[in-house]
Amino acid sequence: MVPTPADLTDLIATVSDGAVLTDPDLLEGYRHDWARDPDAGTPRAVVRAATTADVVATLRWAHARGVPVVPRGAGSGLSGGATAVDGGLVLTTERMREITVDPVTRTAVVQPGLLNAEVKKAVAAHGLWYPPDPSSFEMCSIGGNAATNAGGLCCVKYGVTTDYVLGMEVVLADGTAVRLGGPRLKDSAGLSLTKLFVGSEGTLGVITELTLRLLPAQPPQSTVVATFGTLTAATDAILAITGQLRPAMLEFMDTVAVNAVEDELRMGLDRTAAALLVARSDAPGEHAAREAEIMLAACEKAGATEVFATDDAAEGEAFTAARRYAIPAVEKIGPLLLEDVGVPLPRLGDLVAGITAVAERNDVIVSVIAHAGDGNTHPLIVHDPTDPDNTARAHRAFGEIMDLAIALGGTITGEHGVGRLKKAWLPDQVGPDVMELTRRIKHALDPTGILNPGAIL
Repeated sequence: MVPTPADLTDLIATVSDGAVLTDPDLLEGYRHDWARDPDAGTPRAVVRAATTADVVATLRWAHARGVPVVPRGAGSGLSGGATAVDGGLVLTTERMREITVDPVTRTAVVQPGLLNAEVKKAVAAHGLWYPPDPSSFEMCSIGGNAATNAGGLCCVKYGVTTDYVLGMEVVLADGTAVRLGGPRLKDSAGLSLTKLFVGSEGTLGVITELTLRLLPAQPPQSTVVATFGTLTAATDAILAITGQLRPAMLEFMDTVAVNAVEDELRMGLDRTAAALLVARSDAPGEHAAREAEIMLAACEKAGATEVFATDDAAEGEAFTAARRYAIPAVEKIGPLLLEDVGVPLPRLGDLVAGITAVAERNDVIVSVIAHAGDGNTHPLIVHDPTDPDNTARAHRAFGEIMDLAIALGGTITGEHGVGRLKKAWLPDQVGPDVMELTRRIKHALDPTGILNPGAIL
């Protein structure tokens, strides 16, 4: 049996039985998220909170002793936001999994440990829909989605996580639990504190409950699939589509991603295509067919080599699944440095072309997939961590891509968060005044700096 450090005795006595893990083999699985931050530390313990009371007790204990606490959801983050700190605690909400759905108010009260897919399934049983849908929806937690303000495939039309968070319970750094907002579609009482915590990446508090806004079930969809011989033709089609309508989805894959997905799924994708677009309309009734016609025409005018539309749900979902699978498919080529830079839509073509130039200049493979309808791209930089020269070139490309996005009036992160891997570029995007304001807010809510130190700031 692994001995329990003496300084954890008081903590163990105040949380649920079995909540505190100290076995080194178990701690190893909580050191980093999917970003695999090479600088991840080793925590002294992991607290697997089962209740808000567990979170309160943990933060009171840590606050009194100045012990760092790294909040963690499902560990699916891609920016190092859940990287453990040496000697600190990892506080995971994975055991907090209750949900209550109210069809009358079209809201759900959800604990943070439920996966996005589980929330969707639970509300669908009531004929309702929770729209935000990260590609990792089957493995990412709803609490982590709120902490990073996650987006997804349908966000071009339906918005991101913050658009669906009506309220929350959040525990502050000193262990104070507060309730913000609630099941009200309109509420202007006081400062918009709920929105402050969405996207704060565990640096301001630990979310223990969310009140989510729901929509009626999504209507049947028409899917348009188009391939292009050049990246320019594909980005021209994207701008032509978004200039006329707001699709329910508009996704992009470059040739590297297309071939990586085809290697795995064998679904007959065109390996010669420079780019593939998958678009959807869920407009009611005959309007979906009309929107599909507009998207078809836009792709044809832009020079698509092949384009077709389908109302078959299974066929449409197969192409959506192919897009969702792009990251793990490209990852089979080699380990990835993942980005999620975004730009205003008119600059999308410049960003894609610029990323190609960065890849060539640094002699690395960079695959680009994108939530193209809102200008949010995911450059996937393949590298060999056993080759120091290749790794150096990959990291140089990583920085150059973020510099490019900023120069184009864009952002270093559209939905994954800043975490630890991107924070060096944040001042270049937001400027010194915003950085100082961020520090002042952080200090006001976490004066001893124990919550997720090293993330964002």
